[in-house]
Amino acid sequence: MSSGPGADSAPAPATHDSPPAPDTRSSMFSSLKVRNYRLFFMGQVVSNTGTWMQRIAQDWLVLSLTGSSAAVGITTALQFLPMLLFGLYGGVLVDRLRKRPTLLATQTAMGITGLALAFLTLSGHVEVWHVYLAAFVAGLVTVVDNPARQSFVSEMVGPDQLQNAVSLNSANFQSARLIGPAVAGLLITGVGTGWAFLFNGLSFVAPIAGLLLMRTRDLQFVKRAPRAKGQLREGLRYVANRPELIWPIVLVGFIGTFGFNFPVFLSAYADDIFHAGAGAYSLFNTLMAVGSVAGALLAARRGTARLRVLIAAALAFGILEVVASAAPSLWLFALLMVPIGVFGLTVNVTANTSVQMATDPAMRGRVMALFMMVFMGGTPLGAPLVGWVTDAYGPRIGFALGGVISTLSALTIGLVLARLGDLRLSLGWNHGHPHVRFVPREERERLATAA
Repeated sequence: MSSGPGADSAPAPATHDSPPAPDTRSSMFSSLKVRNYRLFFMGQVVSNTGTWMQRIAQDWLVLSLTGSSAAVGITTALQFLPMLLFGLYGGVLVDRLRKRPTLLATQTAMGITGLALAFLTLSGHVEVWHVYLAAFVAGLVTVVDNPARQSFVSEMVGPDQLQNAVSLNSANFQSARLIGPAVAGLLITGVGTGWAFLFNGLSFVAPIAGLLLMRTRDLQFVKRAPRAKGQLREGLRYVANRPELIWPIVLVGFIGTFGFNFPVFLSAYADDIFHAGAGAYSLFNTLMAVGSVAGALLAARRGTARLRVLIAAALAFGILEVVASAAPSLWLFALLMVPIGVFGLTVNVTANTSVQMATDPAMRGRVMALFMMVFMGGTPLGAPLVGWVTDAYGPRIGFALGGVISTLSALTIGLVLARLGDLRLSLGWNHGHPHVRFVPREERERLATAA
């Protein structure tokens, strides 16, 4: 949950009329050469670890206080509810504000929330409503913090390094997903949940220090949106009129709502299909996190974010979920979690980057708020439906349904984008191998005539 204008102006964003960027490859860690982003990244390493520690400690504390899994669900819902209710308004606010001072305020607020929960827990005065309140406050802060962090990345690195930086952010978060829960488990069993909250609260010192040490003159200048009526509607119209924005967001919405419900799927497979308990559930999540880290690093290696990569990754993700739903053995199912993690993360990073690159900087806060609201809000909205299907018809049907919907959404949106771009399927041979790609109608006709 962690996350001043300079003299240079940002280049104009890509639009559907702009020529495609060259297909260049960059060093896997090239954006870390930018001093401001390097400070930001290092702060995220510490704070993301603390965030994952708090997630585990928070759920465990609520369960120990109430003995109710429903209470744990309420805590999660309270943390996501503000983004669903106010996410778009957060984007409007972010477009009006300077990102660095905004992040200093939001990161400080999150640190104070963690420290307050640590004090109540360590002093023995914590009650479940304290945890509910802390989750809700953290969710409120995230409404502003999330779009501010998303749009601030481009101000630090510029368009050339944007995909690399977004990919490294994802690798950072997924790596913390491997480390944070393990450290939290040791602290909870050794000294109690309060110490995990304390670590999380103190971890925000790292991103705050990084923000303070940045050179504001090196940041890309972005003109802030003036305060005016109708800016929320303006942001929605802006997205609706741009196919290169609306369709990736729609695709992420479908996959996030129906395909990313892994707590439902994986726990059901561990218990009901393979009868292996919590150990198997942990194994599935760990292998998926490993795949997600690999997917983020591969995305960092690519120099550009192309919509065809997004569609291909979404197709592979959906198909692999359908295949995994029928896996006959625990170990085959577990191994399939790695490529599912790779392609799932590729969908997220590619959609995120392509949307940012195609957005005017003055609108980026609102657009990214909509993107994150759809992506983060879809999963808790789809979880009850997917959970009902899983309970009524079995885990295999529930998991397969998520994969089928992801596959169909990728195929449909891929065909829509091809039609909007007047693209046609081209089949050919390259060095003895079949070559399949979409090309403009004129190029396809030229190739056919030449043949």
